[in-house]
Amino acid sequence: MSFSKAVDLLRLAMMAGGRTGVCLTDVESEFGCVRRTAQRMVVALQEAFPATEHYVGYDGRHYWRVPARAVAPLLSPGLDELVALKSAIEQLDRAGMNAEVRALKELDQKVHALIPNESSSRLATDEEAILEAMGYAARPGPRPDQDSAVDAAIAEALKGPFRLRIAYQSRADEGATWREVEPLGLLLGTRRYLVGIDTAKRDGRNRHYRVEDISEAEVLDQSFAYPEDFDLNAYAERAFGSFHNDQEYGEVVWKFAPDAADRAARFLFHPSQTSEVLEDGSLVVRFNASGHLEMAWHLYAWGDGVEVLEPPQLAELVHPHRRQDFPSYP
Repeated sequence: MSFSKAVDLLRLAMMAGGRTGVCLTDVESEFGCVRRTAQRMVVALQEAFPATEHYVGYDGRHYWRVPARAVAPLLSPGLDELVALKSAIEQLDRAGMNAEVRALKELDQKVHALIPNESSSRLATDEEAILEAMGYAARPGPRPDQDSAVDAAIAEALKGPFRLRIAYQSRADEGATWREVEPLGLLLGTRRYLVGIDTAKRDGRNRHYRVEDISEAEVLDQSFAYPEDFDLNAYAERAFGSFHNDQEYGEVVWKFAPDAADRAARFLFHPSQTSEVLEDGSLVVRFNASGHLEMAWHLYAWGDGVEVLEPPQLAELVHPHRRQDFPSYP
């Protein structure tokens, strides 16, 4: 058997290890093969894994299922996968996603417990060495304060989804007031914002609540219908950072000077951006978003290496404060 066929067979065994197993249609779709090839692959699966079970499903199709105990010894995680899991935990911790951090730490412990003893010690040593060498991946710098109880309540409410009662103090309030919201998601950036619907208003607008300004949070025993037309990723792309302002939304155009263009070309300022290099070597970046204040914070670091062409309101925020004495660009 060739190496590639052995890899495909292992992939098939992993697929068949699921609760329902696989049918010939699944094999055809996964491997892009014809029915006859799919049949030969199933025969090879049965020969390599004698414990393979065969049954006819409710849909009348034939299914083949490999018991987990038969394929588990072949599925020990690789070093890169273990390191990626640890890195994900670190990044989520930096982002303040405490509930997800706890869940991934538990998963990490379970994964390590399933690694065969003969491989465990070697992997642990190699993993420690790589994580130490990956110190550059740490994310230093300021971050919002965190309240683990509030974070846990938000995570539980989002998973429900359940309504959430929060004690929240906006900048205009003298003190915190209780509000009932239907949480839709979290926006992560310089600040963390909980996106939700205020049940007392229901005016078609989504509200943003700064997580660090939520002093208490209580998950209510009331579920709600998550809006089918709401896409958190698409919603997030309407802003430069985590702050949204529909009145500011529109075209943004920045022009980076020739000596800053190469550095700016390595940035993805926004998922929708387009870039154009001009004859003089300068770089023009265009995208649509809101959040002029967060844009100004970022553009300040570029000094006089950037010019705001659109919108004029952002230019008024940035241009009077551009400096010429920064020793380096971001």
